[in-house]
Amino acid sequence: MERALGLMAGAGVLPGRAAAEALRQGWRVVAFPFEEAPGLADHASAVIPSSIDNIQAVLGELTARQVSAALFVGKFWKQRLLSQDSAEVDEAARRLARGGLSDGALAEMVVATLSALGIEVLDQRPFLSPWMVEHGVLSARAPTEGEWSEIREGFTLARRLAGSGIGQTVVRSQGVTVAVEAVEGTDETIRRGTRLSGAGAVIVKAVGPGHDYRFDIPAIGSTTLAAMIDGGAAALAMEGGKMLLVDRDEAIRQADEAGIAVVSVEGDSGSESP
Repeated sequence: MERALGLMAGAGVLPGRAAAEALRQGWRVVAFPFEEAPGLADHASAVIPSSIDNIQAVLGELTARQVSAALFVGKFWKQRLLSQDSAEVDEAARRLARGGLSDGALAEMVVATLSALGIEVLDQRPFLSPWMVEHGVLSARAPTEGEWSEIREGFTLARRLAGSGIGQTVVRSQGVTVAVEAVEGTDETIRRGTRLSGAGAVIVKAVGPGHDYRFDIPAIGSTTLAAMIDGGAAALAMEGGKMLLVDRDEAIRQADEAGIAVVSVEGDSGSESP
């Protein structure tokens, strides 16, 4: 029997790539783009433009098209939920928001709502595994001893913040944490942090314990490197095996041209340095 997958698509190229992999695995993909997602339509049997202010329409389509599983991929902007006038959204959207807008609260409500329809929310990793980042120094230049010190301190803080549902990224410079991520996202945190620190900042992105990969795989890509280059950042560290490096070749090319060190560390070590 054909399996139908409802792909809830946020912004970026990852929804299209996940749809291609789902199709390869034998799923019939029904796409629900909430943001612009290039390439998504090429791998979907149906594309249903969707909006956070009309969640009931999405639930109706999921039922009508006999969807048995849902996959959330791409960047969903929480700012949209925070700024949305409650009078402008439907009752289904209001129900989702009643428990709060933290990642954990939203995830719990989404899972409960879809489970009531017999729909399972799937882990993203089986659909995006080719882009998971490996361990090691990825750029031509390795971090300096001083940058490794910032990386170790950055991971200590970033993992704690991520575990508390605050954000995953910190910006460090000269022994000081100059910016931490909240709702604005990684790239905006980098822009703010590098404005405060000046050239030479170190960017660290971590994953909290118990991270829910059904709703998010932390990702770094060429836009992140562009923000670092604009701000004069010197190094980027991320957790290997837990994050995506999107368009790796382009991102590393950007880093090498700018002399930025890019490293992926393993587990809780916080360092691959000697």
